[in-house]
Amino acid sequence: MVKLSLLLMAVATVFVAMGLRWREERMGAAPPRGFVAGKKAALNRWLTAAAIAAVGTSVLLGVLHWAQY
Repeated sequence: MVKLSLLLMAVATVFVAMGLRWREERMGAAPPRGFVAGKKAALNRWLTAAAIAAVGTSVLLGVLHWAQY
């Protein structure tokens, strides 16, 4: 079950990060100026995606555990 949750969290992180990048491009946000600002924006996107994936995975597996009993 732990391996499943880690795999689910990793896959969800990638998909959420792709969605966040797509949203940034669609909203027409100006690209960050400079190397450090670009890396900071990318790190912020990945951390946000990881947090969303962690909460989503916890909720999903919690509901599955609750539904089992």
